[in-house]
Amino acid sequence: MTSYLVRRFLLMLLTLIGMSIIIFAMLRLVPGNIADIMFDSAGFVDPEEKAILEAELGLDKPIPVQYFDWMFSLAKGDLGFSYVSEMPVIDEIGPRIPITVKLAVLALIFSVLFGLPFGVISAVKQDTKLDYCLRLVSLSGLSFPSFWLALLILMAFVAYFGEIPIYTERPETLWDELLLYSLPAAAVGFRASALIMRLTRSSMLEVLRQDYIRTARAKGASDNSINYYHALKNAVLPVTTIIGIEAAFLIGGLIITETVFNIPGVAHFLVEAILMRDYPIVQNLVMFIAVIVVVINFMIDLMYAVLDPRIKYAD
Repeated sequence: MTSYLVRRFLLMLLTLIGMSIIIFAMLRLVPGNIADIMFDSAGFVDPEEKAILEAELGLDKPIPVQYFDWMFSLAKGDLGFSYVSEMPVIDEIGPRIPITVKLAVLALIFSVLFGLPFGVISAVKQDTKLDYCLRLVSLSGLSFPSFWLALLILMAFVAYFGEIPIYTERPETLWDELLLYSLPAAAVGFRASALIMRLTRSSMLEVLRQDYIRTARAKGASDNSINYYHALKNAVLPVTTIIGIEAAFLIGGLIITETVFNIPGVAHFLVEAILMRDYPIVQNLVMFIAVIVVVINFMIDLMYAVLDPRIKYAD
């Protein structure tokens, strides 16, 4: 187990280094930088002043030097300063992380609470009217883009209630916060719940055809015991993988949803930083998302051994 953890940690480290190179290079391939945007907005370009600004921002250094400076700063925990606001990046990102995390967790809870039970019901009631209805709902969830569903929700609220459920001021109570985040969480979590539902159904159907399930039925075990103890316990392993992947995907999927509902989270702020070529903000936010994805995948691997005792990580 120890050797596996060491190998997995080294693989995580190599993955993150590769991601940092890709993030840094892709951002530099975009034409223009923050100095160009600032001078273009002013309507004139003074080459000397522009050169001074680029030197202050470190944009005059060679690209490899800029990359190693960034990585060295990350290793020290220094995320640098925003080119636009001239504030420390941690001060810009810090207050927004809890908002995005709350929204992502709420969306994940929504997707699991709806996707897992309905997937089991769809498998148990195979080829019935209820199964056909649930399969239609799951196909709709996979077909609807989250931003389009979010716009539909906004239009429905305007048509029926005469108001738009968007973020205008910080909620004062936990209940107000739950009400504010529930709609965008449902919009972005609907697709994940549909995917979990379909995978749970297919995994359950495969397990229900196994010999030990027929043996349990022959011994007189109840349907609830068979479906929820014997079958679901063995069918949940591939579903766990999807739940973990969707948890990581939700962070990126919130970009459009936060923009539509005007939620001042990390994803919404990332869009603004990209438009302004604010390199420190974009680089660190995308690296933050990459770290979350890699860590979640590592946690899923460890959960396999907990959920299935047959899996052992040899030293």
